[in-house]
Amino acid sequence: MATKRAPKSTPKHQPPPPALGLTREEIDQRVKKTIERTLARNIPGLNVPTPELDLEVGQTPKELVYTRDTLRLYHYRPVLDEIYRVPLLIVMSPVARGYILDLAPGQSLVEYLLLQGYDVYMADWAPPRREHSHLSLGSFVNEMLDGAVEHIRVESGEAELTLVGYCMGGMLSSLYTALHPHRGIKNLACFTTPINADGMVLYKQWAESKSFDIDRLVEELGIIPGDLINASIQALRPLQRSANQLQLLNNVDNDAFVKANLRFDRWAADQLPLPGELARDFVRDFLRGNHFISGDFPVGDKVVDLGKIRVPFLHVAAEYDHIVPTAASKDLIGLVGSSDKQEIVIKGGHVSLVAGGNAVYRLWPQLDRWLGARSV
Repeated sequence: MATKRAPKSTPKHQPPPPALGLTREEIDQRVKKTIERTLARNIPGLNVPTPELDLEVGQTPKELVYTRDTLRLYHYRPVLDEIYRVPLLIVMSPVARGYILDLAPGQSLVEYLLLQGYDVYMADWAPPRREHSHLSLGSFVNEMLDGAVEHIRVESGEAELTLVGYCMGGMLSSLYTALHPHRGIKNLACFTTPINADGMVLYKQWAESKSFDIDRLVEELGIIPGDLINASIQALRPLQRSANQLQLLNNVDNDAFVKANLRFDRWAADQLPLPGELARDFVRDFLRGNHFISGDFPVGDKVVDLGKIRVPFLHVAAEYDHIVPTAASKDLIGLVGSSDKQEIVIKGGHVSLVAGGNAVYRLWPQLDRWLGARSV
């Protein structure tokens, strides 16, 4: 069936319709209220609250092997005598804690990969301080991530490794692979990676609000609080938290469900702040400019062409993802230039895709089959 073309007079990128029936003025008022509250409290993003939940997470044994600025590179202790030749580097989103992939024994993707014989590293991120406000997208891709890759190559003695990026970590991994084709990236796998800002309707409406002045926030705060955008999303989706609490109440007699739910809630509340320049780059070049789709995404002094990615590529999307909807991630596989590429769409949400009971049966075995054939 032929695709209908829009009339020539139609702009290339139409603004998304207002969320849930809210007018543009109502959205602007909610954004303004959140921004002014943040500025009035003078929150520099220095103090990240620790949730008061007695739930252990991130229990798989690991060693901190490399640091640079906010990067923390961990090496997980192998559990098998024989492991795959190609090391595996998991790249987390700069706004998310890595323990979502290591929630608890039996609910840990990291633990599962170790048991399958992979040599697992993780690029996790520490909360930035004021002196980190200058760190840009280029700093994350060309300096910190490149340093982690080089450390793994030296420590492991292997010239090649696999990158596995989660959410914005998938964006960093894709940018790195495209910009550094000679740094030994053998395979690239991305989970729920945002690539088309038009598909992230709520976030885009927030970023395009006339009340959202990213330059003012960067200048006054330096570090952007990690829950700032999430606060706006909650304002635009006020019933979501009530629905989650009702689901928890309905399963109060199920200890396993309650503990898993509380771990997820802890992680969701444990957002990391962003260095100001990284936040500025993300808002300007992705949420507002949508430069991946227009083909001129800038990183430092270079323009990124995802078509230069030629390594085996896997993209995994979640059918019910409200953070990175499939409309925001589905274009990635078409932009990547690899001949060996595959996309898997799995029932679940942004978190349940990678963690929890359903992930054990839906994603993890498929990921193992894909990685195993390409890690020798």
